[in-house]
Formats: sequence, structure tokens, C-alpha cells
Amino acid sequence: MNTEFKDFQLGEVRIGLPIVQGGMGVRVSTASLASAVSNEGALGVIAAVALGEEGEEQEQDYRVRSRTSLTQSIRQTRERTGNPFGVNIMCALTNYDDLVDAAQDEGVDVIISGAGLPLKLPAMIKNAKTKLVPIVSSARAANIICTMWQRKYNRLPDAVVVEGPLAGGHLGYSREELADKENFSLDNILQKVLSVIHGFETQVKKIPVIAAGGIFDGKDIARVIKLGASAVQMATRFVCTEECDVSEQYKQAYLTVKEEDIVIIQSPVGLPGRVIRNDFVQRITQGERIDFGCKYQCLSTCDPKKVNYCIAKALINAARGLMDKGFAMCGSNAHRIKTIVSVKQLISELVNDTRMALGT
Repeated sequence: MNTEFKDFQLGEVRIGLPIVQGGMGVRVSTASLASAVSNEGALGVIAAVALGEEGEEQEQDYRVRSRTSLTQSIRQTRERTGNPFGVNIMCALTNYDDLVDAAQDEGVDVIISGAGLPLKLPAMIKNAKTKLVPIVSSARAANIICTMWQRKYNRLPDAVVVEGPLAGGHLGYSREELADKENFSLDNILQKVLSVIHGFETQVKKIPVIAAGGIFDGKDIARVIKLGASAVQMATRFVCTEECDVSEQYKQAYLTVKEEDIVIIQSPVGLPGRVIRNDFVQRITQGERIDFGCKYQCLSTCDPKKVNYCIAKALINAARGLMDKGFAMCGSNAHRIKTIVSVKQLISELVNDTRMALGT
């Protein structure tokens, strides 16, 4: 049983605190937030999805804008921090390969990948120094990834994120599984994944397991560390920080939300998603077709002929503060956030509370 709150290793990359800031698209976790988190010793993460839309009025290919903007964001982050940071790249993106290539061309320390199984990710990596961290929601998924990576590429993940059903954004669970809180709790899934991962570890290859989904405070961090997690991934808590670039209206949605207004919707990504209910969410859940036009073709799992709204457009609108034309994604505990703080304040609070809960 692990009872230590300490640094952890991704291969030879050392992360000073066992806290990973979850990658939040669209434009929620950018260079400002990621660099601030890394400067505090944790692992900051840029979300690669839809970074390239600031120039959407320009006649430039979506893929070109996306790659250029991700490259710029990585360089901006590196200018602001000398510590390791990562990029989150969703498997469901149509330009997934190109974004992975851009990230490794820039020598990013870590690529975190979910919203599907990143089975071919090692084949895209030319630089062995880039650490690969898949996101899984089950022991079965962890076993499939490790088995295939080992057999086809003679490589194992440098860490694995286990995302439970209380996470924000897109979820790797069916609605029935989300309703089955006893069997599909983070703690249960974490222990099963740990068992699988231990079977692939050797004396020279350790694979940290990072627990995510509903981690809110030091007590939560202490709980999963005691279960064997090496670190935690947290996203929701970082939205209401001064360094988060998302609009003030987006942050206000967090500060004013009631627990009953945190709901599950079906996303064009093809997965359930946890969001803050507003008038826009009410309209799309009733089937209304809203301001639709597929300008991006950004998701391999989205059929523009069948879905009734463009999630890229909705999330871009929300990031800009146009909440009547979009929505905020969030974790199940967003209603517990009451104030906007600095990243430094938040991480200091988490560290102190975790150590107190662990009695260290």
C-alpha cells in the first residue's frame, strides 16, 4: 500500500508533485495554465483540440491552423516554464496523427491520449524521449493497450491514467455504467487496473498509475494514494484559477452551478459528456438542430448528417463567453468550487491537505 505523497517518474522525467492537471478542451487548458501548474512542480497539460480556431475567419485549412496553433502553444509554455509539461491529444480527432507529430517535433515531454484507445500511438513516435500516457476507463482497456504496445512495438506506457465515471468532459462509460455507482466507482476500477499494470511491470520498468475523475481535495488524493495510485489527475479544480484563460462567463458557470444542474449529455464525439446545464443544453437535449454547419470535420466519430449541433462550435463559443451558444464541461464536483484562486494557492492547499490526510 502506497502512503507517500511524493514525486513520481515518467521514465527519466521526474514530476515534482504527484498531481497532473487534466487537459481541458476547447481552449480551457492552454499555455498560461499549463506553465503555471508546471512551475509549481506538478505536471501542466495543454489540450490540443481546437487550438487553431482563432484564425477561423481566415481562408486557411483547419489542419494547418491546428498544427500551427499547437506548436505556438507548446513554445509559449516552454518560454514560461523550465519544468516538464504535457499535451493531451484526443484519439477521436481526424488530425490526431498530425498533432502527435507536431507535439513530438517540439520535443514535448509527455503525450496523454484518450477519447478512444491510442493503440497505434507508439508507431507515430520518432523520439523515444517523449513519454506516452494513455487514458483508460477499465482494466480491460489497460490490458489491451499494454498487450498490443508490447507485442507490436516492444514498448509499454510510461504511465496510465485511470479516469473514473465522475470526471468532466467525455466519459468512457455507457449511461448504464454511469448509473451503477457501486460497481463503477473510481476506487474499484483503480484497483483492477493496478492489478493489470503490475503484471506488465519489471524491475527496470515501473508504470505509474494516475487516478482521475472526481478528485477534488486532499482527502481524495490521500484515498487513492493509499489504494496504490502514484499520482492524481485533476481538471475541474483548475478552471477557476487566475491563470486559466477561459472566459469569465465560463468560470461564473462553475461558481454558480448547483449540483442538480451538472448533467450528462450525448456528445457528437460518440461518448457521454458531463456538462453544466443551461438553455443551450436544454435545447440540444430536446433534439433541436442549432446553428449547424460542419466547418472543421474535426472528429472521426462525428457524423454531421446525424448530430444536431457542432460541439467544436459550442465549446469555442463557451470559451469566448457566449454561454447562450455553448456550454461548460465539468466534473461531478464543480458545484463545490466557490472562489477563483491562483494556481499557486490551489496547489499549496492540495499539498497541505493531502499530507494532513496521510499524516505525513
